[in-house]
Amino acid sequence: MIIVDSIVKLKEIVRNNKKNGHTIGFVPTMGFLHEGHLTLAKKARKENDTVIMSIFVNPLQFGPNEDFERYPRDPEKDAALAESSGVDYLFMPSVDEMYPEEPAVALTVKKRTNVLCGIKREGHFDGVATVVMKLFHMTEPDNAYFGKKDAQQLAVIYGLVDSLNVPVTIHGVETVREEDGLAKSSRNVYLQPEERERAPALYQSLSRLKESIDSGETRIERVREQAIDYLNLHSGAEIEYLEILAYPELEPIQRATGTIIAAAAVQYKNARLIDNIIFTVKGRA
Repeated sequence: MIIVDSIVKLKEIVRNNKKNGHTIGFVPTMGFLHEGHLTLAKKARKENDTVIMSIFVNPLQFGPNEDFERYPRDPEKDAALAESSGVDYLFMPSVDEMYPEEPAVALTVKKRTNVLCGIKREGHFDGVATVVMKLFHMTEPDNAYFGKKDAQQLAVIYGLVDSLNVPVTIHGVETVREEDGLAKSSRNVYLQPEERERAPALYQSLSRLKESIDSGETRIERVREQAIDYLNLHSGAEIEYLEILAYPELEPIQRATGTIIAAAAVQYKNARLIDNIIFTVKGRA
Protein backbone atom coordinates (compact mmCIF):
# COMPACT_ATOMS: atom_id res chain seq x y z
CA MET A 1 0.00 0.00 0.00
CA ILE A 2 1.19 3.50 -0.88
CA ILE A 3 0.33 6.50 1.31
CA VAL A 4 -0.25 9.72 -0.62
CA ASP A 5 -0.63 13.23 0.82
CA SER A 6 -0.42 15.24 -2.40
CA ILE A 7 -3.30 15.90 -4.80
CA VAL A 8 -0.84 16.13 -7.71
CA LYS A 9 0.59 12.70 -6.87
CA LEU A 10 -2.89 11.22 -6.44
CA LYS A 11 -3.97 12.50 -9.85
CA GLU A 12 -0.85 10.93 -11.40
CA ILE A 13 -1.73 7.59 -9.80
CA VAL A 14 -5.30 7.83 -11.10
CA ARG A 15 -4.11 8.67 -14.62
CA ASN A 16 -1.80 5.68 -14.69
CA ASN A 17 -4.54 3.34 -13.48
CA LYS A 18 -6.98 4.69 -16.06
CA LYS A 19 -4.35 4.34 -18.79
CA ASN A 20 -3.96 0.67 -17.85
CA GLY A 21 -7.71 0.10 -17.98
CA HIS A 22 -8.08 -0.47 -14.24
CA THR A 23 -11.39 0.10 -12.52
CA ILE A 24 -11.15 2.27 -9.40
CA GLY A 25 -13.09 1.72 -6.20
CA PHE A 26 -13.09 4.65 -3.79
CA VAL A 27 -13.79 4.64 -0.04
CA PRO A 28 -13.96 8.13 1.53
CA THR A 29 -13.57 8.23 5.33
CA MET A 30 -12.66 10.57 8.17
CA GLY A 31 -10.37 7.98 9.71
CA PHE A 32 -10.23 6.35 13.14
CA LEU A 33 -11.12 3.24 11.18
CA HIS A 34 -13.30 0.47 12.54
CA GLU A 35 -14.84 -2.66 11.08
CA GLY A 36 -17.52 -0.65 9.29
CA HIS A 37 -14.94 1.23 7.24
CA LEU A 38 -12.98 -1.95 6.60
CA THR A 39 -16.10 -3.67 5.28
CA LEU A 40 -16.38 -0.90 2.68
CA ALA A 41 -12.73 -1.40 1.71
CA LYS A 42 -13.11 -5.17 1.43
CA LYS A 43 -16.18 -4.80 -0.79
CA ALA A 44 -14.29 -2.33 -2.97
CA ARG A 45 -11.39 -4.81 -3.14
CA LYS A 46 -13.68 -7.55 -4.45
CA GLU A 47 -15.28 -5.36 -7.11
CA ASN A 48 -12.41 -3.24 -8.50
CA ASP A 49 -8.87 -3.51 -9.86
CA THR A 50 -7.61 -0.62 -7.72
CA VAL A 51 -8.82 0.59 -4.32
CA ILE A 52 -8.27 4.14 -3.08
CA MET A 53 -9.25 5.12 0.45
CA SER A 54 -9.16 8.70 1.69
CA ILE A 55 -8.78 9.78 5.31
CA PHE A 56 -9.61 13.44 5.79
CA VAL A 57 -11.38 15.10 8.71
CA ASN A 58 -13.25 17.72 6.73
CA PRO A 59 -13.63 21.03 8.57
CA LEU A 60 -16.39 22.21 6.23
CA GLN A 61 -18.86 19.74 7.70
CA PHE A 62 -18.33 20.68 11.35
CA GLY A 63 -20.39 23.43 12.95
CA PRO A 64 -18.96 26.01 15.38
CA ASN A 65 -19.93 23.95 18.45
CA GLU A 66 -19.05 20.54 17.02
CA ASP A 67 -16.10 18.29 17.68
CA PHE A 68 -13.63 18.96 14.83
CA GLU A 69 -10.61 19.29 17.12
CA ARG A 70 -11.80 16.47 19.38
CA TYR A 71 -12.63 14.09 16.54
CA PRO A 72 -10.54 10.94 17.17
CA ARG A 73 -7.48 10.45 15.00
CA ASP A 74 -4.98 7.58 14.82
CA PRO A 75 -3.21 7.75 11.44
CA GLU A 76 -0.66 4.99 12.11
CA LYS A 77 -3.30 2.47 13.16
CA ASP A 78 -5.52 3.59 10.28
CA ALA A 79 -2.75 2.94 7.77
CA ALA A 80 -2.19 -0.58 9.10
CA LEU A 81 -5.91 -1.38 9.01
CA ALA A 82 -6.34 0.03 5.53
CA GLU A 83 -3.47 -2.05 4.20
CA SER A 84 -4.84 -5.21 5.83
CA SER A 85 -8.18 -4.62 4.09
CA GLY A 86 -6.70 -4.50 0.61
CA VAL A 87 -6.37 -0.75 0.03
CA ASP A 88 -3.82 0.07 -2.68
CA TYR A 89 -3.53 3.82 -2.12
CA LEU A 90 -4.31 5.69 1.08
CA PHE A 91 -4.88 9.40 0.48
CA MET A 92 -4.22 11.36 3.69
CA PRO A 93 -4.11 15.07 2.79
CA SER A 94 -3.74 17.97 5.21
CA VAL A 95 -6.39 20.67 5.51
CA ASP A 96 -4.01 23.05 3.71
CA GLU A 97 -3.63 20.57 0.86
CA MET A 98 -7.40 20.25 0.43
CA TYR A 99 -8.20 23.91 1.06
CA PRO A 100 -5.11 26.05 0.37
CA GLU A 101 -7.39 29.07 0.45
CA GLU A 102 -11.04 29.80 1.10
CA PRO A 103 -13.02 28.01 -1.64
CA ALA A 104 -14.31 30.31 -4.36
CA VAL A 105 -17.15 27.83 -4.98
CA ALA A 106 -18.96 25.47 -2.62
CA LEU A 107 -22.00 23.25 -3.10
CA THR A 108 -25.38 23.83 -1.50
CA VAL A 109 -27.68 20.85 -0.99
CA LYS A 110 -31.30 21.79 -1.69
CA LYS A 111 -33.16 18.61 -0.73
CA ARG A 112 -32.95 15.80 1.87
CA THR A 113 -31.37 18.03 4.52
CA ASN A 114 -34.31 19.58 6.37
CA VAL A 115 -34.96 16.43 8.42
CA LEU A 116 -33.06 14.12 10.80
CA CYS A 117 -29.48 15.32 11.49
CA GLY A 118 -29.83 18.15 8.98
CA ILE A 119 -32.21 20.10 11.22
CA LYS A 120 -29.57 20.91 13.84
CA ARG A 121 -26.50 20.78 11.59
CA GLU A 122 -27.00 23.72 9.26
CA GLY A 123 -24.47 23.63 6.45
CA HIS A 124 -23.19 20.18 7.39
CA PHE A 125 -24.33 18.45 4.23
CA ASP A 126 -23.11 21.36 2.09
CA GLY A 127 -19.66 20.59 3.52
CA VAL A 128 -20.10 16.87 2.86
CA ALA A 129 -21.21 17.43 -0.73
CA THR A 130 -18.36 19.85 -1.41
CA VAL A 131 -15.60 17.58 -0.12
CA VAL A 132 -17.05 14.45 -1.73
CA MET A 133 -17.28 16.22 -5.08
CA LYS A 134 -13.65 17.34 -4.74
CA LEU A 135 -12.60 13.78 -3.89
CA PHE A 136 -14.56 12.38 -6.83
CA HIS A 137 -12.69 14.75 -9.17
CA MET A 138 -9.36 13.70 -7.65
CA THR A 139 -9.96 9.94 -7.69
CA GLU A 140 -12.27 9.57 -10.75
CA PRO A 141 -13.75 6.35 -9.34
CA ASP A 142 -15.91 3.87 -11.18
CA ASN A 143 -17.47 2.85 -7.86
CA ALA A 144 -17.70 4.60 -4.49
CA TYR A 145 -18.66 2.98 -1.19
CA PHE A 146 -20.60 4.54 1.69
CA GLY A 147 -22.06 2.98 4.82
CA LYS A 148 -25.81 2.89 5.31
CA LYS A 149 -25.29 3.88 8.94
CA ASP A 150 -24.97 7.48 7.70
CA ALA A 151 -28.17 7.07 5.71
CA GLN A 152 -28.94 10.77 5.33
CA GLN A 153 -25.44 11.37 4.02
CA LEU A 154 -25.90 8.47 1.60
CA ALA A 155 -29.21 9.95 0.39
CA VAL A 156 -27.47 13.30 -0.18
CA ILE A 157 -24.71 11.57 -2.16
CA TYR A 158 -27.29 9.80 -4.33
CA GLY A 159 -28.82 13.22 -5.00
CA LEU A 160 -25.41 14.76 -5.72
CA VAL A 161 -24.53 12.12 -8.29
CA ASP A 162 -27.97 12.21 -9.95
CA SER A 163 -28.25 16.01 -10.06
CA LEU A 164 -24.73 16.69 -11.36
CA ASN A 165 -24.47 13.59 -13.58
CA VAL A 166 -21.33 12.37 -11.83
CA PRO A 167 -20.06 9.23 -13.64
CA VAL A 168 -19.73 7.01 -10.57
CA THR A 169 -21.83 4.17 -9.20
CA ILE A 170 -22.68 4.64 -5.51
CA HIS A 171 -22.82 1.53 -3.32
CA GLY A 172 -24.62 1.68 0.02
CA VAL A 173 -23.16 -0.98 2.33
CA GLU A 174 -25.00 -2.47 5.30
CA THR A 175 -24.19 -1.20 8.78
CA VAL A 176 -21.65 -3.26 10.73
CA ARG A 177 -22.72 -3.91 14.32
CA GLU A 178 -21.38 -5.15 17.60
CA GLU A 179 -22.74 -8.49 18.86
CA ASP A 180 -25.40 -6.66 20.88
CA GLY A 181 -26.59 -4.66 17.86
CA LEU A 182 -24.90 -1.32 18.51
CA ALA A 183 -23.72 0.20 15.24
CA LYS A 184 -19.95 0.52 15.08
CA SER A 185 -18.89 4.16 15.20
CA SER A 186 -15.79 6.22 15.90
CA ARG A 187 -17.80 8.05 18.57
CA ASN A 188 -18.58 4.91 20.61
CA VAL A 189 -15.29 5.45 22.46
CA TYR A 190 -16.92 8.41 24.22
CA LEU A 191 -19.59 6.24 25.87
CA GLN A 192 -19.31 5.70 29.61
CA PRO A 193 -19.62 2.04 30.75
CA GLU A 194 -23.27 2.32 31.83
CA GLU A 195 -24.13 4.19 28.63
CA ARG A 196 -22.44 1.52 26.53
CA GLU A 197 -24.54 -1.11 28.27
CA ARG A 198 -27.77 0.70 27.44
CA ALA A 199 -26.87 2.03 23.99
CA PRO A 200 -28.09 -1.09 22.07
CA ALA A 201 -31.64 0.06 22.90
CA LEU A 202 -31.28 2.43 19.95
CA TYR A 203 -31.14 -0.41 17.43
CA GLN A 204 -33.63 -2.48 19.41
CA SER A 205 -36.24 0.27 19.19
CA LEU A 206 -35.85 0.47 15.41
CA SER A 207 -35.94 -3.31 15.04
CA ARG A 208 -39.17 -3.50 17.02
CA LEU A 209 -40.62 -0.75 14.84
CA LYS A 210 -39.77 -2.70 11.68
CA GLU A 211 -41.27 -5.88 13.13
CA SER A 212 -44.49 -4.03 13.85
CA ILE A 213 -44.72 -2.74 10.28
CA ASP A 214 -43.79 -6.15 8.85
CA SER A 215 -46.64 -7.62 10.91
CA GLY A 216 -49.13 -5.37 9.13
CA GLU A 217 -49.22 -2.11 11.07
CA THR A 218 -49.36 0.81 8.62
CA ARG A 219 -50.01 3.73 10.98
CA ILE A 220 -46.72 5.62 11.05
CA GLU A 221 -47.43 7.72 14.11
CA ARG A 222 -48.46 4.71 16.18
CA VAL A 223 -45.28 2.70 15.57
CA ARG A 224 -43.20 5.86 15.97
CA GLU A 225 -44.68 6.55 19.40
CA GLN A 226 -44.11 2.94 20.46
CA ALA A 227 -40.44 3.16 19.44
CA ILE A 228 -40.00 6.44 21.32
CA ASP A 229 -41.55 4.92 24.43
CA TYR A 230 -39.12 1.99 24.20
CA LEU A 231 -36.14 4.32 23.82
CA ASN A 232 -37.23 6.47 26.75
CA LEU A 233 -37.56 3.39 28.94
CA HIS A 234 -34.36 1.56 27.99
CA SER A 235 -31.71 3.85 26.45
CA GLY A 236 -30.92 6.24 29.29
CA ALA A 237 -30.27 8.91 26.65
CA GLU A 238 -31.93 12.09 25.48
CA ILE A 239 -33.83 11.47 22.25
CA GLU A 240 -33.01 14.00 19.56
CA TYR A 241 -35.31 12.50 16.94
CA LEU A 242 -36.98 9.29 15.81
CA GLU A 243 -38.56 9.53 12.38
CA ILE A 244 -40.02 7.34 9.64
CA LEU A 245 -39.59 8.70 6.11
CA ALA A 246 -39.58 7.65 2.45
CA TYR A 247 -36.07 6.68 1.30
CA PRO A 248 -33.95 8.05 -0.29
CA GLU A 249 -36.25 11.04 -0.78
CA LEU A 250 -36.46 11.61 3.01
CA GLU A 251 -40.01 12.90 2.64
CA PRO A 252 -42.74 12.46 5.29
CA ILE A 253 -45.23 9.63 4.84
CA GLN A 254 -48.58 8.97 6.49
CA ARG A 255 -48.73 5.22 6.04
CA ALA A 256 -46.07 2.51 5.77
CA THR A 257 -45.56 1.74 2.09
CA GLY A 258 -42.66 1.47 -0.35
CA THR A 259 -39.04 1.81 0.75
CA ILE A 260 -38.75 3.64 4.04
CA ILE A 261 -36.19 4.55 6.67
CA ALA A 262 -36.68 4.45 10.41
CA ALA A 263 -33.93 6.64 11.85
CA ALA A 264 -33.06 7.90 15.32
CA ALA A 265 -30.45 9.97 17.12
CA VAL A 266 -29.79 10.06 20.86
CA GLN A 267 -27.45 12.09 23.02
CA TYR A 268 -25.42 10.64 25.87
CA LYS A 269 -23.13 12.75 28.04
CA ASN A 270 -20.22 12.84 25.59
CA ALA A 271 -21.53 10.90 22.60
CA ARG A 272 -24.23 11.49 20.04
CA LEU A 273 -25.31 8.22 18.40
CA ILE A 274 -27.32 7.71 15.23
CA ASP A 275 -28.80 4.57 13.72
CA ASN A 276 -31.37 3.51 11.15
CA ILE A 277 -33.05 0.67 9.36
CA ILE A 278 -33.90 0.95 5.66
CA PHE A 279 -36.43 -1.54 4.33
CA THR A 280 -39.18 -2.09 1.78
CA VAL A 281 -42.58 -2.75 3.33
CA LYS A 282 -43.57 -6.30 2.51
CA GLY A 283 -46.36 -6.52 -0.04
CA ARG A 284 -46.79 -2.74 -0.09
CA ALA A 285 -44.02 -1.57 -2.39
